[in-house]
Amino acid sequence: MRRPRTALAMAPAAAAAVLDEPALATLRRVCELAPGPALDDLTTPRALNVLRDTEVLVTGWGCPPLDAAVLAAAPQLRAVVHTGGSVRSHVTDECWARGIEVTSAAAANALPVAEYTVAMILLTGKKVLERAREYRSSRRAGDWLAVPPRVGNFDRTVGILSASMIGRRVIELLRQHSFRILLHDPFVTTSEAADLGAEAVGLHDLFARSDVVSVHTPLLPSTRGLVSRDLIASMRLDAVLINTARGAILDQDALAEATAAGRIRAVLDVTDPEVLPAEHPLWEHDNVLITPHLAGSEGTEWRRLAYTAVAEVARWAAGQGFAYPVPREGLGRIA
Repeated sequence: MRRPRTALAMAPAAAAAVLDEPALATLRRVCELAPGPALDDLTTPRALNVLRDTEVLVTGWGCPPLDAAVLAAAPQLRAVVHTGGSVRSHVTDECWARGIEVTSAAAANALPVAEYTVAMILLTGKKVLERAREYRSSRRAGDWLAVPPRVGNFDRTVGILSASMIGRRVIELLRQHSFRILLHDPFVTTSEAADLGAEAVGLHDLFARSDVVSVHTPLLPSTRGLVSRDLIASMRLDAVLINTARGAILDQDALAEATAAGRIRAVLDVTDPEVLPAEHPLWEHDNVLITPHLAGSEGTEWRRLAYTAVAEVARWAAGQGFAYPVPREGLGRIA
């Protein structure tokens, strides 16, 4: 097997976190890896010297955009292997125009996001956070036979906004539970949704019929503000809105008003901006859980990203093509 000349392009801290020594050792066996540290500035003399012979760039968080100037300095570049999810921040139009092959570890990163989502669906169904807070405050057990009949996870309706890679993984994980699953995605047919295990519905129906709506659409010009004031107002009383995609997809002002009124609950792993201003009302609402963009891969899960990327380099070096190619037209499915 030919060993292509390969370089790391990402923030050194990202390289240290994601690419542990076993992953680097495996990578060195399948390619000629340029000596570190990882490149986070592609204009320095060292970077230009490395790029001149590089065939494969293994990228990560903190990789600068691969623009025309960078590509001119990397005439041998043929492939980009990303250790994270979306490649939108660094793979440019010039990359696609030059026919550079692109892959990412988005499939590997989708799993922890989907796991987080399903965990939050189950926790909110039992009202775990609210009831734990009441229990801590009262220090006495409540009347378990007096629990409202809507508490629980049997026969709940979960609406999935977008059959993105993560959205599909959420549906897959939900199949083992007793949920009705609705899906809105304008690019998925009724029969395709049924094959996934979901009922295809319109956008307004998704919000009006669901006990939980989970947002998994990519942030595109067409999806900015997609979850509008009207959609939030149409949600069932005490329904839950979960967002692990991007904060700008939601009308946060409308969400803050709805949660302040106690109409709905929310679980937000992303906000706009990140971090929300300290005085933002969403911080103060007991029916809103805000987590610090932690649903994606962290800690031990970084190894899954690294091994996925290394396996892709090995496949490419062996002439087998990527297992997870990212075509330009496929960017809208990664969220």
